[in-house]
Amino acid sequence: MAGASSPASLRASRSRRLGKETNRSDLFKKPAVPFAFALILADAILVALIIAYVPYTKIDWDAYMSQVSGFLGGERDYGNLKGDTGPLVYPAGFLYVYSAVQNLTGGEVYPAQILFGVLYIVNLGIVLFIYVKTDVVPWWALSLLCLSKRIHSIFVLRLFNDCFAMTLLHASMALFLYRKWHLGMLVFSGAVSVKMNVLLYAPTLLLLLLKAMNIIGVVSALAGAALVQILVGLPFLITYPVSYIANAFDLGRVFIHFWSVNFKFVPERVFVSKEFAVCLLIAHLFLLVAFANYKWCKHEGGIIGFMRSRHFFLTLPSSLSFSDVSASRIITKEHVVTAMFVGNFIGIVFARSLHYQFYSWYFYSLPYLLWRTPFPTWLRLIMFLGIELCWNVYPSTPSSSGLLLCLHLIILMCLLRNNLSLQVQNLPQHIC
Repeated sequence: MAGASSPASLRASRSRRLGKETNRSDLFKKPAVPFAFALILADAILVALIIAYVPYTKIDWDAYMSQVSGFLGGERDYGNLKGDTGPLVYPAGFLYVYSAVQNLTGGEVYPAQILFGVLYIVNLGIVLFIYVKTDVVPWWALSLLCLSKRIHSIFVLRLFNDCFAMTLLHASMALFLYRKWHLGMLVFSGAVSVKMNVLLYAPTLLLLLLKAMNIIGVVSALAGAALVQILVGLPFLITYPVSYIANAFDLGRVFIHFWSVNFKFVPERVFVSKEFAVCLLIAHLFLLVAFANYKWCKHEGGIIGFMRSRHFFLTLPSSLSFSDVSASRIITKEHVVTAMFVGNFIGIVFARSLHYQFYSWYFYSLPYLLWRTPFPTWLRLIMFLGIELCWNVYPSTPSSSGLLLCLHLIILMCLLRNNLSLQVQNLPQHIC
């Protein structure tokens, strides 16, 4: 009869209603969600109080504004874009971001602090979203993300470009959780264009792309990321390309020993030597390979087994596909985040120098990483507080930097011993 519903459609309708009711019920039964909102509200109030009552500390802001003014004035030779702290050493995305900041704030510190306060809350919201979706850390431990004196200072009292870079990085991770690999790579590349430290995530991200998509999909995602870099740097690439590449992507910079938070106990002559840098690079690469072989590619029989399973460089997919998911499987949200956080942390441990603002590069991953170790909760909290303490010793001392390195190495070794293998799920039939 016309207009009559079939039994199958009625069952489907009831199932949809039941699913919505279950989702709403789960939302209220899961304390992490309301607690996350409460944290955002409380931290927003704290940020407002910090801006109102804690004096701003001038470090790089004037240099940023001088470099931006030179760019807006028509200068395209990167070697001539300088501030009172030296020449510009960031990719061109930095100039666009801080040109917008200057336009919005008139180059004044107080409105810029308000803008960075908003950025802090946006970044916190994205990070809490990632934590809630992965459900690795207990709900009460989410409060650790709001308890860093140094991180609040980096955002609203120092106004560093690291804040924009890490916010974009976390946004790209949120997209990766939902298998939006191509869009996520565009955002990731945008983060790299603000500050190159984001490249510490690149090795594990490449592995995740190779696991999640076919070769055509990986190549197209990487091409999109490369295109972002070309478009961002185009005004400089068509005028002074050598100067731009040499200054914006200088991987051989030697930082000042005095400002090192992690290797202050190393004698300065050793600290600045090429041999020390090479040793750290070798250790970095060794640990990446070890994690990839024994953890992230464990189910495929290690790196070699993974390469064979995907028939790399031997065959192409039977049909051209730019899909954001593999034809047969997906990677779980938990392991997307675990791989990226651990890969970045390896780079942090073996970085030749960590300055105070560099804490933002990995602080937001610390609770997650600690809860991926077999430590009891009390020890996790002690290690978290120990790391925070080391980053709040100014200037850093041989003792504080030695303690920081020990804490980093303990976490790293426990992560390596723990079960962190990348797991995959079969795709639902409607996705395949």
